[in-house]
Amino acid sequence: MGDFNHPDICWRDNTAGHKQSRRFLECVDDNFLLQVIEEPTRRGAMLDLVFTNKEGLVWNVKLTGSLGCSDHEMVEFKILRAARRAHSKLTTLDFRRADFGLFRDLLGRVPWDKALEGRGAQDRWLIFKDHLLQAQERCIPTKRKSGKNTKRPPWMNQELLGKKEAFRGWKQGQVAWEEYRGTV
Repeated sequence: MGDFNHPDICWRDNTAGHKQSRRFLECVDDNFLLQVIEEPTRRGAMLDLVFTNKEGLVWNVKLTGSLGCSDHEMVEFKILRAARRAHSKLTTLDFRRADFGLFRDLLGRVPWDKALEGRGAQDRWLIFKDHLLQAQERCIPTKRKSGKNTKRPPWMNQELLGKKEAFRGWKQGQVAWEEYRGTV
């Protein structure tokens, strides 16, 4: 939104008299924007415009008089926003609630020598993977990812984040020291 200063544009017909205004209209069309102001905002011209990329997103548009000494009309409008945030369907393992004792116990009960005897590498891998995934399913619950945690790996806890930041600070100190040594 803003004061675009193209008084020669007719928004009903989508036409313009000057070359610069026609280029502006082309840009609006190329970006699939809709202009929602319907009344003149300054001395009979529609200079102040509000654009949206989705019909119905901007509504209840009103011109509410001028503010102070300005000769422009104030534009008041509402923006529709989602009532609820969309919930992520992405799930991840919740290692904080995992029962690693049971996990170790389940994998320790498997007679690996007997289970893998006489098998090729691929078959051994598939057997191991099957036991591992069964133990994982029983011992490590899942949770939906949401918010800021959607970008962080599930195993990155506060302790590791602190160490990561400490390392980053140390590394910056090392770089500064090397730069200092190079200039002396």
